[in-house]
Amino acid sequence: MMEALPDALNALAALVAAYLLGSVPFGLLIGKARGVDVRTVGSKNIGATNVFRCVGAKWGVLAFACDMLKGFGGVWCAALPLAWGAGADTLLLRVLCGTAAMLGHIFPLWLGFKGGKGVSTALGLLLGVAPAAAGVGLGVWVAAFLLSRYVSLSSCLAAVAVGALVWTPLYAGAPLWFAVLITVLAALAIVKHRANLARLAKGTENRFAFTAAQRAARDAKRQEAKP
Repeated sequence: MMEALPDALNALAALVAAYLLGSVPFGLLIGKARGVDVRTVGSKNIGATNVFRCVGAKWGVLAFACDMLKGFGGVWCAALPLAWGAGADTLLLRVLCGTAAMLGHIFPLWLGFKGGKGVSTALGLLLGVAPAAAGVGLGVWVAAFLLSRYVSLSSCLAAVAVGALVWTPLYAGAPLWFAVLITVLAALAIVKHRANLARLAKGTENRFAFTAAQRAARDAKRQEAKP
C-alpha cells in the first residue's frame, strides 16, 4: 500500500498540472494584448469565437490553436510521473489529465471559475487519446458550420457525433469507461451551450458573419427584433 502512495501522488500532481494548463485564459490574454477585454464585448466569452469576432480573424485562430493545444498538452501531462520516476502514463491517466485541462478551460481558477465552453480544448483532448473521433468531430463541425453559420449548433452536432462514435465498432477495443467518459464530456459541451440552444429555438441566435454584407444583414435583423 505504501508503495502505491508515491504513484498516486504523482498522478495527482499530473492532474493538477493539466488543470492549471487548461485554466490559462489564452483568449482573454490575446484580447488584452490587443486592447480588448473580451469579457465585456460580444458574447462576453473568453473563447476563440468571441476573440475572432471582437479582436480579429488571425487572433481568433491563434486563440483556437492555443486552447486546442491546452487539451493536447493536458493529455501529455500524464507523462510527468514517468519523468519523476513513477509508473504511470496509462490511457486512464491520459484521459483524466485531458479532462482536467478541459475543466480548467471551462472553470478557470483565475477567473472565478467562469471560462469558455471547452470545445477547442476538447478537440485537443481527443487528438491525444482518440484521433479518429477528433477527425470525425471536426469534420461534422466544419460541415455544419458551412451549412448553417451557427458556431453553437456546429459545436453541439460535433459533440453528438463524437459521443455516438465511441460506442461504435471503431472503438470496440476500448474499455467501457472510455466510452462513458467521452460521452459525458460531449454532454458537458452541449450543456455549456444551453443558452445558445435556447436562442436557436427562438430564432435569435446570431449567425457567424464572414463578410461586411452578412454583418449588415445580421445587424439589421437584430434591430428588427428589438421592441
